[in-house]
Amino acid sequence: MSPRQILEAISGLLMVLFVAMLSETVVSTALPQIIGALKGTQSQYTWVVTATLLAATASTPIWGKLADLYDKKRLLQIAIVIFVVSSLISGFAQNTPQLIAARAVQGLGVGALQILVQIVMAAMISPRDRGRYYGYLGAVIAVATVGGPLLGGLIVDTSWLGWRWCFFIGVPFSVVSFLMLQKTLRLPAVRRGDVKIDYLGATLIAGGVSLLLIWVTFVDKDFAWLSWQTAAMVVPGLLVLAAAGWVEKRAAEPIVPLDVIARRNTALAIVASLAVGMAMFGGAVFLGQYFQIGRGYSPTEAGLLTVPLMVGVLGSSTVVGRLTTRTGRVKPYIVAGTVVLTLGFLALATIDHRTSLYFVGAGMFLVGAGVGMTMQNLVLVVQNSVRLNEIGAASGAVTFFRSLGGTIGVSVLGAILANRVSGNIADGLARLGAKPSGGGPQGGDNLDVAHLPGPVQEIVRAAYGDATGRIFLISAAIAVVGIVAASYLKPVMLRDSLDLPGDGPAPEPGADTPATAAAATGAGAGAGSAGKGEAGAL
Repeated sequence: MSPRQILEAISGLLMVLFVAMLSETVVSTALPQIIGALKGTQSQYTWVVTATLLAATASTPIWGKLADLYDKKRLLQIAIVIFVVSSLISGFAQNTPQLIAARAVQGLGVGALQILVQIVMAAMISPRDRGRYYGYLGAVIAVATVGGPLLGGLIVDTSWLGWRWCFFIGVPFSVVSFLMLQKTLRLPAVRRGDVKIDYLGATLIAGGVSLLLIWVTFVDKDFAWLSWQTAAMVVPGLLVLAAAGWVEKRAAEPIVPLDVIARRNTALAIVASLAVGMAMFGGAVFLGQYFQIGRGYSPTEAGLLTVPLMVGVLGSSTVVGRLTTRTGRVKPYIVAGTVVLTLGFLALATIDHRTSLYFVGAGMFLVGAGVGMTMQNLVLVVQNSVRLNEIGAASGAVTFFRSLGGTIGVSVLGAILANRVSGNIADGLARLGAKPSGGGPQGGDNLDVAHLPGPVQEIVRAAYGDATGRIFLISAAIAVVGIVAASYLKPVMLRDSLDLPGDGPAPEPGADTPATAAAATGAGAGAGSAGKGEAGAL
């Protein structure tokens, strides 16, 4: 590939990744209108987002394994087709079950794109230069994630578009990306004949996590914590995950390689990634709901009010990406990012339905800056702590758990928010001398607030506004765990060579010790070797 082709290919890759990640949160500010129009509930509100995240999380490692067996360019194009078709089906959905099902299929395409784009970029970019390009990659992912609410708000407030265009908007850009990649992307055909895809492990992981997430969605609302329904979901879920661990330990090509993720830097990066995933998705999803239902703003206004979050992510990921390439250091930015993230959550934990918008904006900016400083750097620190033939497994594990963190975050925080809102509404109605009607409009399960009686509207808005701070307090507690994990990361330097020096098992590099051996062979190997060793394994 010529430099021009590489530039065009990267442009196409980033474009399709942008619209794929955008699809996960573009519905955030539109969801109150979507669920209201389709007569859905608060639980379905959460699952419109969770279905995509869960499918993407479970399928991401499988797509990475398929890249070892088949042509990466062809897989990328198949993923784009899946994404386009599922987006069209989502846009034409007539009820919430149809929408949730279509969003689950869309998650398969998103999972493929978010890993295959990294695979292809790894085949074209050297490890040292990857810091800068991963800064751009991180900026694209993060801006798409937190910028989705703004775009969604603009779409639903435009009379000649409507909420269905939240799903249609990415289709033309995906088609353009498909054509650009068809024209410019040229990768060596590298296949490993000994690769086996761990379908059983992937199925067990997805099944176990899904059972627990479904339980979290309904517990303490439709049934008690200690009940037969809880036992029927939690016990099988834990047993399935235990079986998944047994399968992964014995699989030739495990979806989650236990021996790699048990190492210090990988394990700690995973813990920190869970917090970042929760921040990135949970913040974008529930802040849009806070501004619309809790504060009474329109979807467009709610999207504009999330701009500080987007500015924080874009600015910090771009600047820090360049600094990591220039200095070769990663850990200081990760530690600083987790601290900033925690401070942002603590600020947002104090908000209610009357909090100053300037204060809310400052808290969002801190959260965005923290996400931008940590997200892609956690992948980088892992990639530079393992051998070349383990980079794919380790990077895939971090990506998997970051997506899992987002999935768990949206589901758990959504369940807590729904339960808290129901309690607040019941208290407010009691003060008016009225009784909540369970899942009816006055019970808070109907999000079509505009059609509620005036006094009830005020109660519902105050309930959502006051309950939102509670979920960010929980996020702050989780982010503290991220600080501890980042602090214990073993310092590494971004290496110029493709592999760690020496033979035998991969040691983790010591503090500030760059891996310079084999630089000559790394330079000679070029992008083709990177594609085989790093991108292929990923």
